[in-house]
Amino acid sequence: MSFQKLDDLGHKLEALEHALAILGADEATHMAVGGGEKRAEAMAALAGMYHTRATAPEIADWIAAAEGETLGEEQRAALAELRRQYTNLTCLPVEFVERQTTARMRCEQLWRDLRAKNDWAGFQPALEGVVALVREEAALRADVLGLAPYDALMEQYDPGNRTADITPVFTDLKAFLRGFVPEALAMQEARLRKHPLKPLSGTYAIDRQRELGLAMMAAVGFDLTHGSLSVSHHPFCGGVPSDVRITTRYKTSDFLSALMGVLHETGHALYEQNLPKAWSHWPLGKARGMAVHESQSLFVEKQVGRNPAFWRWALPVVERHLGEAWSLDDILPHVHRVERGLIRVDADEVTYPLHVILRYELEQELVSGRLEVADLPEAWDAKMRDYLGLSTIDNPADGPMQDVHWPGAAFGYFPSYTLGAMMAAQQWAALTRDHPSADGDLARGDFEAINAWRRDRIWSQGSRWSTPDLLERATGEKLNATYFTDHLRKRYGTA
Repeated sequence: MSFQKLDDLGHKLEALEHALAILGADEATHMAVGGGEKRAEAMAALAGMYHTRATAPEIADWIAAAEGETLGEEQRAALAELRRQYTNLTCLPVEFVERQTTARMRCEQLWRDLRAKNDWAGFQPALEGVVALVREEAALRADVLGLAPYDALMEQYDPGNRTADITPVFTDLKAFLRGFVPEALAMQEARLRKHPLKPLSGTYAIDRQRELGLAMMAAVGFDLTHGSLSVSHHPFCGGVPSDVRITTRYKTSDFLSALMGVLHETGHALYEQNLPKAWSHWPLGKARGMAVHESQSLFVEKQVGRNPAFWRWALPVVERHLGEAWSLDDILPHVHRVERGLIRVDADEVTYPLHVILRYELEQELVSGRLEVADLPEAWDAKMRDYLGLSTIDNPADGPMQDVHWPGAAFGYFPSYTLGAMMAAQQWAALTRDHPSADGDLARGDFEAINAWRRDRIWSQGSRWSTPDLLERATGEKLNATYFTDHLRKRYGTA
């Protein structure tokens, strides 16, 4: 039985994925600095082993033979996704995968050191090496998949999404935000004149913030027997569904920064922990792309975590852990703070998409060769001035060095963040149509019905559908940016 051979292979590949994921999470959280070179070698070797097994020539024969076998509906769906994955994996030779893994890991390690020193000159050569490999990858994938180079990269993160569909949506959103950001800032200023901002105390011990984060994670549905919370330079969700590793970073002056990071990463983790376990060794059992993943994290952070109803429940929890009492009127101006800033991960809902669109536009130019790494600081500064009225020209640490994605060769990923925000708003609108008492549930700290809706519509589906199809099945319509702009107007504007 050829399908049985593919099923057995899936278990072996899952084990290698597990090892790579845990080594990667450890490297970003607990590994000593001096271990970087050998860790990169080890992970490159494992990545090579995985790629060699997953692209073996006989797999094509097994897939073709299995397509003629009598299979159940789930097996047929698994086979279709196996074929898609195999096609994408065989775009790249194993020596390239090993070479790219080593280069991106060394670049990430250098980034952690040099970003703190604001040392663009020291970082530039390593990033140039990564970008050269990304261009090589894009060309290899484009040739096999019959897609434009950047679309071929984006296909790895969001199957089915194309720049031809996304660029017009982002162009319209950018035009909306250029007008709406000043409006939201003016509304905020008017509110603060009536109710002056109560400052944060600025005395938030890290251990207390961590306990608060763990309490919030458990409350919204995170299974602490199958995951953990650590610290890293850049918040992330890693590991595997049975052992999800999420991280945040702490500021003793501001408890909301780490808490919102925890809620965001918990959204990712809930998706991973609730994927169909019976399919875990098949590509079908994986999360359906990063836009869907970001829709789950942003749903928890934005639709839930910045919802006034959520804070009716959360304020006593905050007081219990931090010893600080807040009224709803005092905390919401902090939770809903709108501010033009340099840092994407600290950006508010209103300005955040402009950070993403900036990167989306620049990385297309980098991949195509229209922009070179040496010219990136100036190009970044020009767009930052245009979109947010800020400059990074003498501050590359908060400009093109601020994210881990490019050092890690993750080109084509950034659109997922804003697509995810749009999808999250659309999912919330659909959920509240089906379950009108959702706000009341949040005010009581009851997440059961909200999670049940998401489990049924999103989490349990794995990778059965393309990104656009999954959204349409979950919400009843294709991606509609109106839900996102309406959400922003309601929360931050005059509506």
